[in-house]
Amino acid sequence: MPLDGGCTMTPRVTVISPVLGDADALRALLRQLPTTPDLDIVVVDGGAEPQIEALVGSHGRATLRRSSPGRARQMNAGAAGATSEWLLFLHADSTLPPGWLAAIMSLGDDAAGGWFRFALEDPAWQARVIERLVAWRVRHLRLPYGDQGLLVRRRIFEQLGGYRDMPLMEDVEFVRRLVRAGPMVELPLSLGTSARRWRRDGWWRRSLKNLTILALYHVGVSPARLALWYQGPPRA
Repeated sequence: MPLDGGCTMTPRVTVISPVLGDADALRALLRQLPTTPDLDIVVVDGGAEPQIEALVGSHGRATLRRSSPGRARQMNAGAAGATSEWLLFLHADSTLPPGWLAAIMSLGDDAAGGWFRFALEDPAWQARVIERLVAWRVRHLRLPYGDQGLLVRRRIFEQLGGYRDMPLMEDVEFVRRLVRAGPMVELPLSLGTSARRWRRDGWWRRSLKNLTILALYHVGVSPARLALWYQGPPRA
């Protein structure tokens, strides 16, 4: 595993990114992350891919952890042992905006957590409409998803007990507890999200499916049943 060059300075932020066969996305993400003592990077592989290990090993501040598959499980494994003030849970296909690290480190002592603004990396007009709908949901329901980058003070994360081990909706369940833990901040920066799933599934079909799953979760349908519908039955 890569070492930090002997620096003993406690990092201010730890970026935690769960991956499962996301080598190309991880490569792009690691290129965006600086090798500064203010930052630790933990990649949690839910598989056992040599390519992932090589990518992490080539970065001066990144370390690799392994866990069984499951985004909640992987994110908890990444947070275990962190010493930084802040934890930033980040999807591997995210594109960070300029100034993101300084914006996090400038947050006041009263902030318990936060997120970035949502942005789809596609010039299509449908992407702009979806961005506005997401902004409405976040503003009025205080419900960002994990693709906006979930930021939380480490002590708050520990007090909340981390993510619940759920096959789906782990970010929604966690955010509902997080927003009750203290003041939340939406950073005035947009985190880019790959639009490949919307292009593949259809702009409105994908969005409608996401909304339907959210509604079913709120009326009590189990995450296991929702995951089966969302992901399809496991292949033999």
